[in-house]
Amino acid sequence: MTKPTDNARLIRIARVSEAEAAPAEPLDLGKRVRDLRKARGWTLEQAAGQAGLARSTLSKIENGQMSPTYEALKKLAEGLSISVPQLFTPAAQAQVNGRMAVTKSGEGQAHLTTTYEHELLAAALTRKQMLPYRARIRARKPEEFDGWVRHEGEEFLYVLTGIVKLYTEFYEPVELRRGDSAYYDAAMGHNVVSVSPEDATVLWVTSLA
Repeated sequence: MTKPTDNARLIRIARVSEAEAAPAEPLDLGKRVRDLRKARGWTLEQAAGQAGLARSTLSKIENGQMSPTYEALKKLAEGLSISVPQLFTPAAQAQVNGRMAVTKSGEGQAHLTTTYEHELLAAALTRKQMLPYRARIRARKPEEFDGWVRHEGEEFLYVLTGIVKLYTEFYEPVELRRGDSAYYDAAMGHNVVSVSPEDATVLWVTSLA
C-alpha cells in the first residue's frame, strides 16, 4: 500500500536535485526606485510630483544619499502605484535568462509507486518554479491509497489518455476524460484513480512556490 505522500515525495526528490539558491544580495533601494521611475518614462520632477516629494529628496534617495522615512516610502509607493513591499522586491526581468529544457518522449526521469508511475519532465533544469510530470495512473479505487495525498502548492491536471476520477477532500468526485483538466489546491486532500479498462495517463504540473 502506498503512503499518502507519493506526490509530496516526488516534489521533495525534485527539490533535492536542485542546486541550492545563492543568498540574495542586499537590494539597492536607490537603484530600484530609479529603475521603477525610468520604466514609467518619468523624469525626476514627474516622479517627485506623483509622490508628493521634493525633487531634491527623490534625487538623494535614488543616489543613496538619504535613507527615506517610512512616510516617504509610502508616498513613493503610492506615487508609483505599487505597495511598499514591492519597493524592496527585485524586478522580475532580472530573473529572465532564456533557459530551456527539452524532454523527448520516454526520456523523463522515472519514479515508480504502486498507484502512480511518474515521469518527471525537464528534470535537468534547476531552480524551477513548477514541477511538470507525466503519470500513468495505476490505482483503480481510492482504497489503494493510505489516506489523502496532500502537499504544498497548487496543481494542474490534464488527462492525456483514458478516463480518471479525481477525488478531493471538499468536493464530490469528478470524472475526467481525454482533454479534460482540473486545477486545485494541492494542500487539499486528493487522489486520482483510473476508471478506464487501461491505465490512464495524465500530465501534472505542480507549483513549487
